[in-house]
Amino acid sequence: MNKKAILVGVNTSRKETDFAYSMEELENLAAACGIQSAGKLTQNLDRIVQGYYLGKGKLEDLKKMVDDTEVDAVIFDDELTPSQIRNIEETIECEVVDRTMLILEIFARRAKTRESKLQVEVARLRYMLPRLIGSRESLGRQGGGSGLTNRGSGETKLETDRRKIEEQITKLNRELDNLVNQRRTQRKQREKNNIPVVSLVGYTNAGKSTIMNAVLDAHNSGIEKQVFEKDMLFATLETSVRKVELETNQTFLLTDTVGFINKLPHHLVKAFRSTLEEVLEADLLVHVLDVSNPHHEEHLNLTNRILEEIGVDGIPVIYAYNKSDLADIAYPDVKENEVYLSARKKEGLNELTELIKAVIFKSYKTCELLIPYTDGQVVAYFNEHANVLDEIYDEEGTRLVVECKNADAEKYEKYLI
Repeated sequence: MNKKAILVGVNTSRKETDFAYSMEELENLAAACGIQSAGKLTQNLDRIVQGYYLGKGKLEDLKKMVDDTEVDAVIFDDELTPSQIRNIEETIECEVVDRTMLILEIFARRAKTRESKLQVEVARLRYMLPRLIGSRESLGRQGGGSGLTNRGSGETKLETDRRKIEEQITKLNRELDNLVNQRRTQRKQREKNNIPVVSLVGYTNAGKSTIMNAVLDAHNSGIEKQVFEKDMLFATLETSVRKVELETNQTFLLTDTVGFINKLPHHLVKAFRSTLEEVLEADLLVHVLDVSNPHHEEHLNLTNRILEEIGVDGIPVIYAYNKSDLADIAYPDVKENEVYLSARKKEGLNELTELIKAVIFKSYKTCELLIPYTDGQVVAYFNEHANVLDEIYDEEGTRLVVECKNADAEKYEKYLI
């Protein structure tokens, strides 16, 4: 059975429409956790009330709502301090969940691989650490004497728990470092193979996984390569890497990264940095936007800000305006480095692929070669690793006109004509 919660938010400076959208997003986050909204309570303030988040009158209103609706929890649209959680819970006598806690819970449920599970657990422990004092049920701070020489058992338990958490964080980080090193080794191997990497980035639920599956479907028919997709926030957390082999014998790797969201907890940005390192190594970013969402410009700015924070700089970008069919925008359509498409309807994918090719294969060159019949393996190599534009058999050998990597042109220079 679905749990029920009251959603609470304070608007300090944002436009009314932006604040309303943030509250709507909070409701979607709750739904992703199987929690149904039983009502909303909002307040306009110049600044958050330090000890209680809400003003005194609104807090009393919230207490009455909790008593009248019999909810399981109250969910707040911001990250609360440990003292705010404690004070609110004591006042309303109901479980308090903040936005960060909610996102951590979704990530914990969605994590599938060992790496993402470790990252979520580290983020959760870092979040918990300063909030130990707030856990009233498990950690009573009863005093057992006077002065500093004989501290209470609650105080001692608090320190023990804190030390255990810090030790656990250290242990998990060590294991994460090993996994990150493995990932780096895999990346070095890919670089050695000289395969370009294209990373899909963007706000959560913009359609990155749908685009990835549609591209795979168009070029690599094979269902085993599909990645999970669903119309919900944070449907996928893992970084999926898939090889795309084009009809022109040109190959690139497509990676699908975790989606971003407004007020993404800093614990999670830090925890997922290793996953996002894939983006730092990319030759091209495809920034996916849900153009049917009236807030897609804000999503674009927020994603750019987070990419900047993790050190992304100087990587070419293609903007893929997805869900154009829902936005009543003409598609497929290409404007410089922008493409309007509908991944769900599989329209505009050829245009996207052509844009990708123009960026990542621009170092390819067109060559004409004459290869003696005795060197048939060279012809076979170009047929497998290059885009053969023309193939003619004459007395001296096979004449090929190909689009190939500079490295291959240099390697087989003696056959160039």
